[in-house]
Amino acid sequence: MKKGLSFEFSQVTEMAALAAFEWVGKGNKNAADDAAVKAMRDLLSQMAIRGEIVIGEGEIDDAPMLYIGESVGLNRAGDDEVSIAVDPIDGTRMTAMGQANALSVLAVGKQGAFLKAPDMYMEKLIVGKEAKEVIDLALPLDQNLHQIAKAKKKPLLALRVAILDKPRHSEIINQMQQLGVSVISIPDGDVAAAVQCCLPNANIDLLYGIGGAPEGVIAAAAVRALGGNMQARLLPRNQVKGNSVETQRLAEMEIARCKALNVPVNEILKLDDLVCNDEVTFVATGITHGELVKGIQYNNKMFTTETLLICGETNSIHKMQSSYLGNKKTDCAV
Repeated sequence: MKKGLSFEFSQVTEMAALAAFEWVGKGNKNAADDAAVKAMRDLLSQMAIRGEIVIGEGEIDDAPMLYIGESVGLNRAGDDEVSIAVDPIDGTRMTAMGQANALSVLAVGKQGAFLKAPDMYMEKLIVGKEAKEVIDLALPLDQNLHQIAKAKKKPLLALRVAILDKPRHSEIINQMQQLGVSVISIPDGDVAAAVQCCLPNANIDLLYGIGGAPEGVIAAAAVRALGGNMQARLLPRNQVKGNSVETQRLAEMEIARCKALNVPVNEILKLDDLVCNDEVTFVATGITHGELVKGIQYNNKMFTTETLLICGETNSIHKMQSSYLGNKKTDCAV
């Protein structure tokens, strides 16, 4: 991408986060998401890019804005052709309830950089550099945990694993705790934890569990840029939620969609399958306070945001604070 374009994308997540902030703690996750989507799309439409949304709010029939396949940007000759994966709010429920770790995130890469997959469940195993060579989703989880601990030169009892706090993970959480592993349960939104375990001096050793496929691909961009590793597997809904009539119907739709996209179901996807080159950019702006970035702060009629920008092309990590007076940007400091 052209020099400076990565930093322009940080303004996109900042605007989405600011729009969502108006709805923090108000109990209306749909209104928060709608506001973030509109703000993100408005700014993307003004950028000097020829962009395609490859992961977004859903198919065109279900999403009027930021739908999969939507064209964004000024679309002029000579503008960068890019694929964009977006999640205007990773953690809509956390935003609505005023809970920690809600983010606005996006990932950008060259055309064809990201896996195109339906919005379905994905099993994920993510580690940082030290253990990147030892993970294997085909092996039982306990074997992976032992191998990761060995690679990181620490006892199993010192291992810290992030996992979504969902009923589907209850047995897995219990098994890990019986092994003596420390389990960090997160209510919703696993992108932040995925990034955290790949950062230098991370206090999380790995992320494991079943979450959303769109969030998985977005996280994979950060994992690749940070030199970590990830394996994943797309799972039909009935395998995760049980065999009701409705889950069977939705699972059949997901499998058909995967077949149309030539994406395997129930097969291991490696990092190269999720993100195929290093020239990717990952951006996350905090909506509510979290471990990865601070949430938006409001003092003296000024909004202050914190944004994490990871550039795979330059192997660089930036953390930025920006201040806005109302809707007007007044200062930006890196």
